[in-house]
Amino acid sequence: MRRRLFLIALGLAGCGFTLRGAYTLPWETFAIALPEYSELYQALKRAIESTARTRVVSDAKAAQATLVVLKNEQAKSILSITAQGLVREFLLTRSFSFVVRDAQGRDLTEPVALVLTREMTFDDARIFAKEAEEALLWRNLQADLVQQVMRRLAALNTKAAG
Repeated sequence: MRRRLFLIALGLAGCGFTLRGAYTLPWETFAIALPEYSELYQALKRAIESTARTRVVSDAKAAQATLVVLKNEQAKSILSITAQGLVREFLLTRSFSFVVRDAQGRDLTEPVALVLTREMTFDDARIFAKEAEEALLWRNLQADLVQQVMRRLAALNTKAAG
């Protein structure tokens, strides 16, 4: 049993697999150009401040860099309908684009566009359950969005070092 675990661990290490750990951002202070009361702002702030070095400040002038949101939209559209003309599936879409600017107002990135989608079945007989499922899917989309933004911000750290 130990030998098998050792071989699995050796195989994973050899393929380059690593667990997703904490991100390292190249700034000590960072601002997010979103309303502080929004759920996305709070989720991004938590993710950024979970890094060992970076803290989020509310004043963009006091920040070394700022995440400027160019687009932040949610859309729900009909994906398919039944033969009776009733909705069978919805498509949930979260579109988000941003650019990172330094304290002098120079863009550190090209505009980054992220589009995340989820399909959701629908049933009129289970409307309350489907509303709860939709709320859960929106939260999952936002969590995925935050992780993608963090990966892109962390990639700036490797570019700055390289």
